[in-house]
Amino acid sequence: MKARIVLLLTGIMVMSACQLKTKLVYPVAEKNDVVDNYFGTEISDPYRWLENDTSQATAAWVEAENEVTNAYLAKIPFREQLKQRLTDLVNYERIGIPWKKNGKYYFFKNDGLQNQSVLYVKNSLDGEATVLLDPNTLSDDGTVALSGTSFSNDGKYMAYTISRSGSDWMEIYVIDLTTRQLLDDHILWAKFSGASWKGDGFYYSAYDAPTTGKEFSNVNENHKIYYHKLGEPQSKDVLVFQNPKEPKRFYTAGVSEDERILFLIESGAGSGNNLSIKDLTKENAPVIALTNDMEYTYYPIEVIGNKMYLFTNYQSPKYRIMIADIAAPEVNQWEDLVPENESVLSNAQIIGGHLILTYNKDASNHAYVYDLDGKQLHEIALPTLGSVGFSGDKDDKETFYSFTSFTYPATIFKYDIEQNTSELYLAPKVAFTPEDYVTEQVFYPSKDGTKIPMFLTYKKGLKKNGKNPVFLYGYGGFNISLNPGFSTSRLPFLESGGIYAQTNLRGGGEYGESWHQAGTKLNKQNVFDDFIAAAEYLIREKYTNNGKLSVVGGSNGGLLVGAVVNQRPELFKVAVPQVGVMDMLRYHVFTIGWNWASDYGTSADNEEMFRYLQAYSPLHTIKNDGTPYPAILVTTADHDDRVVPAHSFKYTAALQASDTGDAPKLIRIETKAGHGGGKPLAKQLEETADIYAFIMYNLGMKL
Repeated sequence: MKARIVLLLTGIMVMSACQLKTKLVYPVAEKNDVVDNYFGTEISDPYRWLENDTSQATAAWVEAENEVTNAYLAKIPFREQLKQRLTDLVNYERIGIPWKKNGKYYFFKNDGLQNQSVLYVKNSLDGEATVLLDPNTLSDDGTVALSGTSFSNDGKYMAYTISRSGSDWMEIYVIDLTTRQLLDDHILWAKFSGASWKGDGFYYSAYDAPTTGKEFSNVNENHKIYYHKLGEPQSKDVLVFQNPKEPKRFYTAGVSEDERILFLIESGAGSGNNLSIKDLTKENAPVIALTNDMEYTYYPIEVIGNKMYLFTNYQSPKYRIMIADIAAPEVNQWEDLVPENESVLSNAQIIGGHLILTYNKDASNHAYVYDLDGKQLHEIALPTLGSVGFSGDKDDKETFYSFTSFTYPATIFKYDIEQNTSELYLAPKVAFTPEDYVTEQVFYPSKDGTKIPMFLTYKKGLKKNGKNPVFLYGYGGFNISLNPGFSTSRLPFLESGGIYAQTNLRGGGEYGESWHQAGTKLNKQNVFDDFIAAAEYLIREKYTNNGKLSVVGGSNGGLLVGAVVNQRPELFKVAVPQVGVMDMLRYHVFTIGWNWASDYGTSADNEEMFRYLQAYSPLHTIKNDGTPYPAILVTTADHDDRVVPAHSFKYTAALQASDTGDAPKLIRIETKAGHGGGKPLAKQLEETADIYAFIMYNLGMKL
């Protein structure tokens, strides 16, 4: 087929020189006669050809769509002014939480407008910092990102992982920390892996090299764990573990700090993982499976003496800390150390001979110190409702934590565990006044009466007159919690009188595994009901009206936005589904999509599951009867190998071909970018400016 794209008229669109409200003319995507049969029901898939992300026809469609979108965005009068404001706001020194390795301190710093943050090292806290690794030198355009670091226990080497153009594929390199020289070691086709050191080498996980041209779309199979010895080529790496019986599952390795125990984690089926161990002190020691259910989460914290400290929700949906003896490690031999309680345990570390435990209470973090016998010693006083993260190793005498909230930029504190005292170590200087804003938490009823928490951030003095613009954000899936956090991207919207609303939907992890399961598979509609109820609450309580309400979500949140717009199009003025899962009947046939079946189920499971997915799949439930839809801007990227861009391509083609009113239905397709991780700042600023300009313009806002 020579040409699938027909551009109507000679121009890309018909548009008034002074306004954007004239009806747009979109590229016409050819429809093919592709039909699938699901349990006797035939489902047409006319845009199947857009799944081929490397074809000339897809490239032509992408180019034509971007031309329409770019022309529309370029005519928004305040778009460049908004981009400049976003640039000014993010142009401040950002320093990450320091961590100590072998007597030296490491941290990331961004001077303000660097595409990627730089890794520094210094010999003491008040010493001079020098650059250890600058990712900005790895590419001309900032699209090579540093995605992880791992230090050998003898302090001689650092392995680091990079990703290119936002892909999940990783490469591993090694630096000699004494000479600062890059070694010849180079690992390709690693994925979902770090480097875990043992002696003069490390364990990592990788796939066989993919088929050329299908690197970003084919299903990934046969994840393997290897051991790489420094100085050897990758071809000589030792295969440590594989499971041909389960080719789609993930297998990752971690080594205890004393290099005695190798932990092997199996995931990718069910809602949990399995845990196995191998004693590295014994030659040819077997791999011992500690669990075999895949329904619970099992993660090692550390090994001290003969005891393994473990973080788990095994028979405890809000999680607990358990201990196991290396000599009798199976799960039925484990003992409670810190039992489950009313709050959700979200993180656990051993630092300075103590357990630092972080709990979620109504979607906000609280941190506590326990001794290694499981006794609570004290709570760590945090500045306000927000999120916290700690750095430190089991023998460190000092630790640091970073705290953030909606109007509280990430600030670093030094913490004395014994004295339970915090002192400010580093506070950023951002060009805005936090005292001008307020955050409140509300609880609203969903359709079935379940109380859902939501954070609202806005300027002090806001009037509840039903006229305020709202940016409503949600996720609701995969046991992921949306905690408070700071972003300069939201500030121009807030400065212009907007409200940022972040709701904690079922499907997430805010209240434990039962909350998660209440938003999965045949319960997925609960998530959409929760989000719709958030919008209805904001209107009912006079924060806004349906002409001032925008909804945004990414990945699983993109699915959320697509689904609720189809179900309640009259409720929203603007919608932005980002890198969304939009084809619920075929999501599992791409890259790692099969891994999401624990949350979604698949169309191949049974007829009931197929019909449930069909009933909310954004691609398959677009109205075509003249019902007015909100203004929609779909976003995706050409190197997204997690949620492949075909989801957004097919959804957009179907949306533009349907009769949904005159509001714009556009797609923004980023190049040399992926699902979001590692995106250079320059691309982030361009995308953020486009998204907020689209939202603010269509809500009738001005900058």
